[in-house]
This record gives sequence, structure tokens and C-alpha cells, in this order.
Amino acid sequence: MKMKYYEDTDSLYIDLSEKTSKESLEIAPGIVVDFDENNNIVGIDIDHASKILSLSELEIDSIPAKKLILAATG
Repeated sequence: MKMKYYEDTDSLYIDLSEKTSKESLEIAPGIVVDFDENNNIVGIDIDHASKILSLSELEIDSIPAKKLILAATG
């Protein structure tokens, strides 16, 4: 799973899978869910993210990840 914030468009993309998106559905204004060919969710795009989410802090709790990568910008 990867998350990337695009400052120029104020959008946050949460990439849940390495599979390619075949279909997208806007589930709420500015929130689009991407699906693969089997209707599995592969990503979530959130427009105007800084107005909807608190981007100043990210907390990860009880995730069984074997690898954690933090990449800072600016």
C-alpha cells in the first residue's frame, strides 16, 4: 500500500494494490474509488485532501507490515 499527496492539485492517492485500475466510481464529491477487472478496490483518490483530511499527522497502528518506508518532501 502506498499513499502519495500531490500538492499542486491538493489530492491524496491511496494505492492499495499493484493491479491496474479498469474502472472508477465517484462515491462522494471528490472521492473516487478505482477497481481492477475483478471489481476489487485498487485505489482511492481524494480531491481537496487538505480540506477533508488532517494531513499534518499520520498515525499507523497495529499494521503487520514487514517493511515501512517514509519519504519526506521539501
